[in-house]
Amino acid sequence: MSHTRDALFIDGQWVAAASPSTITVVSPTTEEPFGTAPHGTPADIDAAVSAARTALTDSSWAAYGPDERADAMLALAAALEARANATAALVTGEIGMPMTIARAAEGHGPAATLRYYADLARRTPVEEHRTAIGGPGVTVVRREPIGVVAAIIPWNFPQSLMMFKVAPALAAGCTLVIKPAPETALDAFQLADAASEAGLPAGVINIVPGGRETGAYLVGHPGVDKVAFTGSTAAGREIGAVCGRLLRPVTLELGGKSAAIVLDDADLTVVARGLSWASLLNNGQTCHLSTRILAPRSRYAEVVDAVADLAASMPVGDPADPATRVGPLVSARQRERVEDYIALGRTEGGRVATGGRRPDHLDRGWFVEPTVFADVDPGSRLAREEIFGPVLVVLPYDTVDDAVRLANDSEYGLGGTIWTRDHERGMDLARRIHTGSVGVNFYNLDLGSPFGGVKASGLGRELGPEGMTAYISYKSIYTRG
Repeated sequence: MSHTRDALFIDGQWVAAASPSTITVVSPTTEEPFGTAPHGTPADIDAAVSAARTALTDSSWAAYGPDERADAMLALAAALEARANATAALVTGEIGMPMTIARAAEGHGPAATLRYYADLARRTPVEEHRTAIGGPGVTVVRREPIGVVAAIIPWNFPQSLMMFKVAPALAAGCTLVIKPAPETALDAFQLADAASEAGLPAGVINIVPGGRETGAYLVGHPGVDKVAFTGSTAAGREIGAVCGRLLRPVTLELGGKSAAIVLDDADLTVVARGLSWASLLNNGQTCHLSTRILAPRSRYAEVVDAVADLAASMPVGDPADPATRVGPLVSARQRERVEDYIALGRTEGGRVATGGRRPDHLDRGWFVEPTVFADVDPGSRLAREEIFGPVLVVLPYDTVDDAVRLANDSEYGLGGTIWTRDHERGMDLARRIHTGSVGVNFYNLDLGSPFGGVKASGLGRELGPEGMTAYISYKSIYTRG
């Protein structure tokens, strides 16, 4: 079945793109065209930014208070929820995300994020009064929307990561121009359909798909007040440089090469079950995954066998099949990148404990078996660089201090996990890891708590109240009371 979108969503209307150029989305499962969408141009971005600016300053949205914004967000959540299964199916078709994950994360997850921020909008006062320190008077501190937001969305979790930006921005009163990735140009318009159905004021949400050049034009657009980006560290550095030059606020959620520290008392059955999500989620195409498994030398062989058995046990196949745990990689180029790293790992002296090949039973689709390397040098490229595929390395350590050193010896710092039977021991160790988030005996993002990275994993935080703060401009009004 082919899915086609023939218009952009700008100023609350479906409008023809300025150029006849289109994006062809190719199924990673069949290697055949899945659908088409218009490719946005600078002229389309200009129109979208103009619409967002008008909605910010001269529309009913500009007059909405927190309760009215919350009501609009709840209506949008209901409209998205009604489309949840269809949206999940689109994401599975576009990028090969296993359907069991897509239904939860991409189908139902965005509505939950909207509801959380709708509630937070109601509970966050527009103004608060503070008694001046060191002098007479009262200061009125106002929370105002930061303005027009450029939201650059990646392909790996397109709906949920889009909502990590849309929901707090709406809660703060901002308007948005959303630039989805070409690989997921189709599912992005589900949000446009929902916004129309929910009666969101025109111009509050605008959607213009496109490639890197379209995104670069949006990031540097003079009508944009803030940029929110999720994607590779390399692209994040370029965006950060532009925003630094423009003195433009930016949130960057970037790459990772997180560590899973398996302590000497860990239950390997629990470890294996947890790593199936913490290390191999979405075919290994997830930024926070624990792809470096650190094992005590005394149990190294045992941990390698447990992780290899886990990887070998995960069914690889059609992502629309509920039994599938590992689907295809998003593109032929991405599979080539992953296979290049597997070849590199062998060249660097690593031992393939399992996987390392294309599945024999699949004659089409961009599949790679879940792969586990042992006996890898911790300084090797395989152990240090983000691969973004189902490839894990198991590294030995001698002491807990050694494990902490290895975990922190990375340019990245986004996620991580600790595995132990002793909760307090795990908590103490988690506090020593230099990263934005750590899971003790599991890993799962929490809508109510900040998520983001340190070092090359990004700037700023999404989710929680901190995620909304990124879209607020604070004004102090000094008075004598």
